[in-house]
Amino acid sequence: MARAEDRMTLLSAKNISRHFGGLRAVDDVSLCVDRGELHAVIGTNGAGKSTLINVLCGEIAPSSGRVELLSRDVTHWSQPRRAQAGLGRSYQRTTIFPNFTVRENCRLSAQARLQKPWDWWTPAARCDASASATASALERAGLTSLSDQIAATLSHGAKRQLEIAMCLCTAPQILLLDEPLAGMGTEETERMLALLNDLKKSHAVLLVEHDMDAVFRVSDRITVMVNGRVLASDTPQAIRANPEVQEAYLGEEVEH
Repeated sequence: MARAEDRMTLLSAKNISRHFGGLRAVDDVSLCVDRGELHAVIGTNGAGKSTLINVLCGEIAPSSGRVELLSRDVTHWSQPRRAQAGLGRSYQRTTIFPNFTVRENCRLSAQARLQKPWDWWTPAARCDASASATASALERAGLTSLSDQIAATLSHGAKRQLEIAMCLCTAPQILLLDEPLAGMGTEETERMLALLNDLKKSHAVLLVEHDMDAVFRVSDRITVMVNGRVLASDTPQAIRANPEVQEAYLGEEVEH
């Protein structure tokens, strides 16, 4: 975790609710994510985790409450506007261009941020700024050696790394990562955890994940959701020892 003097809240949810008819998918949830911190959100299926992520990124509007990004009220901002302001997001399902190379996937993401509509005579592939952002993201994600490989041929873990690299090409300050470890083997999980530990040094990271061993290893703070509400939000050590969390979600797992 970053030193206290270096920390700054980059993303916050204040009393966020999202209702679908009579269903309270997210019910009066507040949390914040600081630079240099990985904040994990855990809970059983249907707890409201992904709905919360969708509200924070602007994919759906809250029924009530406020979202702040870099101390600005962005509650009514569109998803593209939030992305331009520094919010990056990955999804449960891999969202890459399978028939393009790893490098081309990243270059297209960089171009989305570094648009030059007036420079119509220069081929996009020759944009120095996009090329630089692409190279930096590939190196950060550990994919430089695979940059010329067709994305569809990557392993599952490498595809998830690519998705994060594409996200990094948009120069985010906050990363919302929805189950990046899903379906990974042990070796792939270790690579992803190393990447997450590196990313949180310079970003604020909000992670939704079901792999509890990984969550407790990598998180600085954990928020537990049950039926759309926050049951507890604290350090991993405090969450592991919380009897309400043990009863509602973790059970015997926390004793191991």
